[in-house]
Amino acid sequence: MTRAVETNTQGVGQIRSRYSVVSVVGPSGLFSVMAPFDQTLRSSDSAGVLHYPRDVAETVEVLIVADRMPAYSHPGDAGADLTAAVAVQLAPGERATVATGVAIALPDGYVAFVVPRSGLAARHGITIVNSPGTVDAGYRGEISVTLLNTDSSVPYSVAVGDRIAQLVIMPVTRARFIPVATLPGSQRGESGFGSTGYTTIESESLHDDQKGEFL
Repeated sequence: MTRAVETNTQGVGQIRSRYSVVSVVGPSGLFSVMAPFDQTLRSSDSAGVLHYPRDVAETVEVLIVADRMPAYSHPGDAGADLTAAVAVQLAPGERATVATGVAIALPDGYVAFVVPRSGLAARHGITIVNSPGTVDAGYRGEISVTLLNTDSSVPYSVAVGDRIAQLVIMPVTRARFIPVATLPGSQRGESGFGSTGYTTIESESLHDDQKGEFL
């Protein structure tokens, strides 16, 4: 997974900056590189197509046993849809662990995360209790999804074959923990929950209904 920190353009196909900073997440961790702009951004009509230098493979082979194969809905999607292998009824506020009929063997150095589907969350209040669920490389059992109906009054029915979650596969770095007596200082220090406040900088130009808390 990569992202461009800086991409400056002016008009269609007119590149102002000769270089861009690209942050790359790979097996060795997060690092930034300076790359010629034409290697990271190509303008095409009104849309830019980004091409990033990477130290991770475009695809990774994952062994799988599945009743229904996880599938990516669109090119470039991060998550492959997982479907329900059983039918369940979720009453308001109820949770249930739903089998998917999928078992995988990840290569060492990779992890799979089970995350909610935005459409189910927005339309029906359906989420995943332990989101993201973690599937370790050594796990060989069936992937199940613990769904929660957060709606206060409307039940939700899950049918066999319904898309209930997404599976995101990523490289992961293992930590080597080093015991020390004290930690080095930082600008943030021990400031924790809520330490940065809850609102953005207020502007007199904002309408009252545009003002509020932004987490």
